[in-house]
Amino acid sequence: MGIEGVNSRIAAIQSRMIAMQTQQATKPSATTTTAAGGSGATTASGASFATALQSAMGAQATSAAQATTAAAPADKTYSLNGKGIPTELAAYGNGKIPANALEKVGSTGHKLWAPAAQSLNQMMADAKADGVTIGITDSYRPYEEQVDLAKRKGLYSQGGLAAKPGTSEHGWGMATDLDLNSKAQTWMRANGEKYGFTESVPREPWHWSYKPRTA
Repeated sequence: MGIEGVNSRIAAIQSRMIAMQTQQATKPSATTTTAAGGSGATTASGASFATALQSAMGAQATSAAQATTAAAPADKTYSLNGKGIPTELAAYGNGKIPANALEKVGSTGHKLWAPAAQSLNQMMADAKADGVTIGITDSYRPYEEQVDLAKRKGLYSQGGLAAKPGTSEHGWGMATDLDLNSKAQTWMRANGEKYGFTESVPREPWHWSYKPRTA
């Protein structure tokens, strides 16, 4: 049950408890049961409501804890190869990352290598809490898209904007192009590294690379 559902259930229980208290006030002869050896009378219906309320509140706390856990980036560490690519990612090949190794960025159509996506989602949420909006314009780039981009925008080494196909950080799902206004750019430069993102291309202030924790 989601948090909203639990809240609705609690509200319903509370309303029923108030109704029962009103009925008991107008009908003092309502059925009561006294526990053997107890010091007072307790209505069976009141006890059941109290139990249900406690259960619902427990479910709410559990749901909130699960939501927090799901939102937090993984703390797993990774072994890197000589080019700084996680070995488990390098095994797939640049631009050939399978769908099950990628994860969606928020509600957008963009995807990154799962750890990078998790960290980016957390970073965007934290920036929003600070009143900063971070957008995204590009993410994982399959090999075929790298080839097309190089044809259209030229190679970076020749003054263009595209990496040589098969070498792009986008091809590893470890780079994202962000939509940043001046406020967001300042926020990123102050906080990006906390989430593993660095501004790695001099002529492209929108390009941010993800560096996973290393073993």
